[in-house]
Amino acid sequence: MQTWDLGIEELKEKNSGENNLKTELLTVNMGPQHPATHGVLRVEIKTDSEVVAKAIPHLGYLHRCMEKHSENLDYRGVIPFVDRLDYLASMSQEYSYVAAVEKMLGTEVPRRAQLLRMLILELQRIASHLMAFGTYALDLGAFSPFLYAFDEREKILRFFEEISGARLLYNYIWIGGVWNDITDKHVETLKEFLDNFEKELVKYDNLVSGNKIFLERVINVGNLSLEDAISYGATGPVLRGSGYAWDLRKVDPYLCYNEVEFDVPVATGERGSVVGDCYSRYIVRMKEMEESVKICRQVLDKLEDGPVMGKVSKVIKPAKGEVFVRTECPRGELGVHLVSDGTKKPYRVKIKSPCFTHVSILPHFAPGQMIADFVASIGSIDIVLGEVDR
Repeated sequence: MQTWDLGIEELKEKNSGENNLKTELLTVNMGPQHPATHGVLRVEIKTDSEVVAKAIPHLGYLHRCMEKHSENLDYRGVIPFVDRLDYLASMSQEYSYVAAVEKMLGTEVPRRAQLLRMLILELQRIASHLMAFGTYALDLGAFSPFLYAFDEREKILRFFEEISGARLLYNYIWIGGVWNDITDKHVETLKEFLDNFEKELVKYDNLVSGNKIFLERVINVGNLSLEDAISYGATGPVLRGSGYAWDLRKVDPYLCYNEVEFDVPVATGERGSVVGDCYSRYIVRMKEMEESVKICRQVLDKLEDGPVMGKVSKVIKPAKGEVFVRTECPRGELGVHLVSDGTKKPYRVKIKSPCFTHVSILPHFAPGQMIADFVASIGSIDIVLGEVDR
């Protein structure tokens, strides 16, 4: 028997006694247009009153055949497609794909470009986690944190717009480097932002992280043990929220991550929480923003003059072969599998999505939860449907 069927059996047993009323499970659709599903995800839930017995995620409402389309484009032409996977962390998606192509070509990326990529990726992580923070508070009934988060995120998006010309879908990280350099004025602006943002994080902690109502909504809710997290293939904040300090930037460094000092936040049961619950996943993201600030400062100090693009042929035709590259994106490990047949178009582009993996955990959370608690569980895994439903 699958684990998510246990809730149905328990409810049947509970309702089978002589003194109990005979009840039937009610099927309710959450989504695909619903604020608590974080996108066009349909979750079919079977409930006994307010108690969820079973949850079945249904995909297919945002499917765009991105991987198949990529087989009809040249290698550079695929970059705007990967932008649209996790559209709240497009820079991270770009880098993962570009790193795979560069590995296939053996391209050397200039040091300044590598540092700029690190800077951009950590700013993107902050922007992504700010969205997770704001929308999660909104899921649970708090509106002010959403506005605070958007205000700070806007400053990062404004910087991205200045260097790339776009607010969400950038096409900024190119094969061989980055499209555009940053100026001394950008550096000063970013340093000022980082100083102010640290103060904002303290405000968020006072406003939400220690809020009594918030804690009652997320502590000991949506528990995911470390054993289950590993079994489901969880990565990123979901895995670290279950207590395992696994971060590719540390265990398998890329770019210049081996040159900077930062910690890998893991849940330890703060404020009476259970390691692996909704609060654990939430607090890991909050702490990761602090670490990203540290990394950004170190990168800005290391920046030195130099080119931002390496030598790359105008027509990219890798030799026959295949590569797999994985990187630590805000929502977990993103894997890119590229297969080349020696032409200027990729033979195969396959994306290993952390969000797709994490959606499979929803049936594990559901049995025995109240509907409102299931909403908290969905928000805690922080999914983006563009990446789930490619």
